[in-house]
Order: sequence, then structure tokens, then C-alpha cells
Amino acid sequence: MASSDSPIQLTPESSLPEQSGANSGLAPLLLTVVELVRQLMEAQIIRRMEAKELSDEDLERAADSLRKLEEQVVQLCEIFEIDPADLNIDLGEIGTLLPKSDGYYPGEASANPSILELLDRLLNTGVVVEGEVDLGLAQLNLIHAKLQLVLTSKPI
Repeated sequence: MASSDSPIQLTPESSLPEQSGANSGLAPLLLTVVELVRQLMEAQIIRRMEAKELSDEDLERAADSLRKLEEQVVQLCEIFEIDPADLNIDLGEIGTLLPKSDGYYPGEASANPSILELLDRLLNTGVVVEGEVDLGLAQLNLIHAKLQLVLTSKPI
């Protein structure tokens, strides 16, 4: 099997940092997801600002909301004794979840894009995801679900 055909393997150091006691559990994972969504929304606001799709009032409200959300993430990191830098998960060959310290600016491609950058690009261009799920019991298909999801940052 060629190296490009081999499955991606996550190593222990690519997962969230281990914690003990009251601080272990879902807090680091939930804060990581919140931070990913916050940075994704920030990228979309920047894109709309540059396209002049936001009024000054909209931009001020959005910036204020992002600032407050970032402060809350930092505050929760302090409460759960999590270093905010630990919210960026290294996914091995896939790359990192969030941009490294040099950051990411929407519309500017980087040599090693993070998952955030890839999600931002998908939202900007749009993507349709289709799938089918069959649930059954005793070799009987009992539930069939056909799903179609349109994911975009633009109005449909």
C-alpha cells in the first residue's frame, strides 16, 4: 500500500491534552468546538465586511459579539484550567483544527491550511452533502433516511 493510500492515524499526542480530576471530561472538547465556530464566524464576518455587505452598525454589533464570545471562552478556559493554546488539536497528517499563531485571513490561502480554513472555503463556495442511512433489525430494513444538506454562508 502506498503511503498516500494508507489510512490516516491519529496518535495520542494528536488528541486533546489529558487532564485529571474535576477538569477532565467534555470541557476541553466543547471549548474547542466553540472556538472553532467562533473563528469560523469571524472569518465570515471579515468576508462580508470586505464585500461591503455589512452596515457600520452590523459590523459593530458583530465585532462586539465576537469580542464577548472570545472573552467567555478565555474565562471558561481559566475556570477549567485549560490553556487556550491547547484548544488547537493537531490531527496529524490532516493538519491542525485551528490556524497556528500566525493566524488565518479569509481569502488568503496558506501552505498548510487548517480545518478552519477548509471549512471557511467550503462555506464561501457552498457544498451539498447527500447520504442515505438504512436502519434495521433481524435483516429487515425498517427505517430508510435520505439526507441532503446544503452548507453555505450565502443566502439561498
